[in-house]
Amino acid sequence: MTDYNELAAKAVERYNTRSGHRFGAGCGLKAALVDMDGVLYDSMRNHSKAWFRLMSEQGIACTPDDFYRFEGMTGVATINTLLRRNSRPEISHDEAMALYQRKAGYFRAMGAPDVMPHTIDVLSRLSDNGVRCVLVTGSAQASVISRIDADYVGIFAADDRVTALDVVHGKPDPEPYLKGLEKAGAKPYNAIVIENAPLGAKAGHAAGVFTVAVTTGPIGADELYDAGADLVLPDMATFASVVPNILKLADSI
Repeated sequence: MTDYNELAAKAVERYNTRSGHRFGAGCGLKAALVDMDGVLYDSMRNHSKAWFRLMSEQGIACTPDDFYRFEGMTGVATINTLLRRNSRPEISHDEAMALYQRKAGYFRAMGAPDVMPHTIDVLSRLSDNGVRCVLVTGSAQASVISRIDADYVGIFAADDRVTALDVVHGKPDPEPYLKGLEKAGAKPYNAIVIENAPLGAKAGHAAGVFTVAVTTGPIGADELYDAGADLVLPDMATFASVVPNILKLADSI
């Protein structure tokens, strides 16, 4: 049976080595930079279906699982990545946004996704210990973003959000998480990233932040570690149980 608290302690040791900083650095954990789809909401299966329908209509070869691996990119970047992969010319920002809006309509038609089980437990335990939670998502899907205040009451301040509309370069570029750090007024070693996707793990790693990935979809732990995650956990319930130890590790070093 895996001891996830021990796994977290070893992950912190590796983070200190690779980053050149001490996790917490005497100030403890100050910020949690939190992805949305697949972390706050069990929404990726519907995103995948909507994207697959849209791109198939455009004659673009792809699979539904492709979109779990593209998760974190902006919609425009996702479209042009698939066009390039299919030896098709990229399209303008406006043309790509028009396609993205069609995809958003397909997504909305499937109904509201469920809140991810136990994520509120993770975030409440962090928030109750003074950790500032900042949303960092590659999405501009207003139908989901607009639910956050009701579903995660008191967790995210109104301005503590970085979406696809706030960045030039989406994940795997570190820009979204660097902006999240700026909003939180935190250093990389005083924060954690909470992710579920390879591109998000790459972005968190590149931003120099201790990156926790949770396997809430079909992407396995090995792929998330390969992408740069410092710690991979099997579900949000396990993460909630490990939060007290992560807080202790940040305060004790």
